[in-house]
Formats: sequence, structure tokens, C-alpha cells
Amino acid sequence: MSDSHSAVAPVANARALVEHIARALVDAPEAVVVDEFEDKGEMVVELEVAPDDVGKVIGRQGSVVRAMRNLVRTVGAKNDRDYVLEIVED
Repeated sequence: MSDSHSAVAPVANARALVEHIARALVDAPEAVVVDEFEDKGEMVVELEVAPDDVGKVIGRQGSVVRAMRNLVRTVGAKNDRDYVLEIVED
């Protein structure tokens, strides 16, 4: 694996990871939208799902979203970047 590939792949992987998990959890996988951008030095991964599916990606007492955030932070730690996951709610 070349250095240029490894520098780009983790960002794509964090986004792909969140999208894959979210699509597996929700009833309307076609409504899953994942965006990412840099904000104040950290990579923000934004997840938007259908209104009826928000509870599924949050989980009981936030357990699902907490696990997803841990995974995203782990990807960031591996690449010396701060990553955060935000759930977009209307």
C-alpha cells in the first residue's frame, strides 16, 4: 500500500463504515446520507437517516450511536486525527 493511498483511504473508510452500519440498522437504507467535512481541525462525519429511523441509529440510551462514535474515533486515532460523528435530526 502506497503512502498516498493510506493517507486518503482512512477518511473514505470512516465514512463508508458509518454508511454501512447505518444502512444495516434502518428500515429505509435508501434514505441514509453520510457527509464528512473538516471543522476546526477535526473531521466531522454527519449521518442523516429517515425520521422514523433516528431511534434505530441512536439505540437504547444512546448505545448504538455511542458504539459508532467509538469506531469513528478509533479510525481517527489510527490516523492522528480527531473524528466525530454527528446525527442530523430534523
